[in-house]
Amino acid sequence: MAKYRKLGRTSAQRKALLRNQVTALLYHGKIITTEAKAKEVQKIAEGIIAMAVKEKDNFETVKVITKVARKDKDGKRVKQIVDKKSGAVLSETHRDKDGKIIRMENGVTVTVFDEVEKEIKKDLPSRLHARRQMLKVLNPVVEVPEKNAGRKKETKNVDLVAKLFDEIAPKYVDRKGGYTRIIKIKQRKGDAAMEVVLELV
Repeated sequence: MAKYRKLGRTSAQRKALLRNQVTALLYHGKIITTEAKAKEVQKIAEGIIAMAVKEKDNFETVKVITKVARKDKDGKRVKQIVDKKSGAVLSETHRDKDGKIIRMENGVTVTVFDEVEKEIKKDLPSRLHARRQMLKVLNPVVEVPEKNAGRKKETKNVDLVAKLFDEIAPKYVDRKGGYTRIIKIKQRKGDAAMEVVLELV
């Protein structure tokens, strides 16, 4: 006898469905689904949250020097024209006063970078393993602002694993399991399947 519900789907479809629903639950905090699906999603979500709670403080802070593009007053990248061969700066800007692009012989437009010291969190081995286990289950999430719906501009990739470690896990430090709950709503019209709300406690 199987230790899981088959949900009337092939294994590939079932895995995709469960991954989508676990991702939606952790991103939004609650989802509405059928009781059978909710119980399967609950098992996976509780395991991921337990992993995040266990490994949330398992990192060290490290100072690194990175290159960051220099920006002008409008928030656009600063670009220069440099010589192809020697690398000498031919012009501090790649546009003239009217905003037209300047063309120079043997000149290449390059972005100006500044070196900045940053503090980053470096995962210790067990936290890195937990992060990879989570990424095997969670789908990538892209946040789209309402005003730009349907456009790629200003969309933002959400780091759901970082959200788990930094926001969700600290809430459940003193809790030993039971991170989600199922609340029955009603029977669905059509097939009379029990609809429930699955939410984070």
